[in-house]
Amino acid sequence: MTDRCGPTLAALTRQRVIPVLRFDSAGAAVDAAAMLVEAGFEVLELTMSVPGAPEVMRELADQYPNATVGAGTVLSTADAERCVASGARFVVSPCRVEGLAAFCREAGVPCLMGALTPSEVLAAWLEGVAAVKVFPASSAGGPPHLKALKSVLPHVPLVPTGGVNLASVPAYLAAGAAAVGVGGELVDAAALREGRRGDAVAHARAFLEAARGAA
Repeated sequence: MTDRCGPTLAALTRQRVIPVLRFDSAGAAVDAAAMLVEAGFEVLELTMSVPGAPEVMRELADQYPNATVGAGTVLSTADAERCVASGARFVVSPCRVEGLAAFCREAGVPCLMGALTPSEVLAAWLEGVAAVKVFPASSAGGPPHLKALKSVLPHVPLVPTGGVNLASVPAYLAAGAAAVGVGGELVDAAALREGRRGDAVAHARAFLEAARGAA
């Protein structure tokens, strides 16, 4: 079995904040990615809901060769195959997807599969995923829910996603999260639209600083 805790997973957990790029247009996603790289992010997750997502992944992988670009909201092995062929270096799903963990092991890319309960987390881990995406995190109980999962499954790397904001980043990490996934809260879309790029960069960088300052 390919080492599921290899260098790509190490890059995800080293950054501790995984940006989840979910936009209605490819252009908006590319612009947000450029801003995040400027802010210091080296890992980017692009969701399959972005129009032309695999092509956008290829563009980002080519434009930022030092970044780790991954695919999010992957709901089939066929989509995972397209994304990996386009340069995705990790694959994230919001739920269990039949055959996804096995495909990722064969492809040599980490799989972060979605789960919520202890039974689901353990089942995903036994399938050979690199980490488990706890989703939706905030509506399921937030950091206390994550802490409870870690108390019974301390060996499983957990990545809470869904409703994570700047204030809750340190709490999730203190509760035992290997990293957190952050979507809309991370990108100040209004600042980008209005040409206040510096404000958008500062806003995104604050998430990295919050993670670095966490226990």
